[in-house]
Amino acid sequence: MDLFNPLIGNTRDLLAPKNATAWPYSPSDCWRDLGSNELVLQRDAAYELGARGKGSANYVLFTSSPELVPEDRVVLYGRDLREIGADCDFARIVLLRVGMIDGDDETVYRTLKEIEYAKYHVFPEGYMVRISPESFREQVRVSKQAMARGISFRALGNSYIREYKKDPNVLAAEVIFITDPSVDYVSLQDLAKKSTAAIGTLTHILEGLPTDCSVCSLKDICDEVEGMKELHFGVGSKGTHE
Repeated sequence: MDLFNPLIGNTRDLLAPKNATAWPYSPSDCWRDLGSNELVLQRDAAYELGARGKGSANYVLFTSSPELVPEDRVVLYGRDLREIGADCDFARIVLLRVGMIDGDDETVYRTLKEIEYAKYHVFPEGYMVRISPESFREQVRVSKQAMARGISFRALGNSYIREYKKDPNVLAAEVIFITDPSVDYVSLQDLAKKSTAAIGTLTHILEGLPTDCSVCSLKDICDEVEGMKELHFGVGSKGTHE
């Protein structure tokens, strides 16, 4: 599962110049989960992360490399929730190291999608998440009550990691929160777009696309995402690569 390694490298490179705080995963230090979505009304909100007009990005990347994702941890670039007083930029990026997934290519694809969907199964108290897959954005409304109770990215990150690690295929998870206004959110959105395009393209590859690049509608994606062509020609129908 090395298809996304270049995108992980690009993400690391983009964030490398910025200061970060990191915490090891602590399953006993998770934020309270309500089990279902909580409606946080605007009048009850302290602020919004990734609000309209602010930078925002959200994506998940997979790898099998212990070097790229060595351990479970939460990473924060920028201010923590209790230090934020107004609407601000926001991104959440998840890097997952997975083991060998048994089964055919379709089984692998469906397993990865099930793991990715774990992000929709976390319902933090006082933290209303709205994800827009079409725009690769994530907006969060944080309640005043949650602020008073001491909500933090460390506890939230632990909650997300706990959910991801319910799947035995997940060997390590790194949850990255970003509120630093100096980060290039446009580039993060571009990486989110490439990630979504890459995993979406797997379904077409499994259906046996033509291997003549001149007539393939996914040529642009293959050109941008390193390793996609190798995967295509490894599982697609036989043909001539231009």
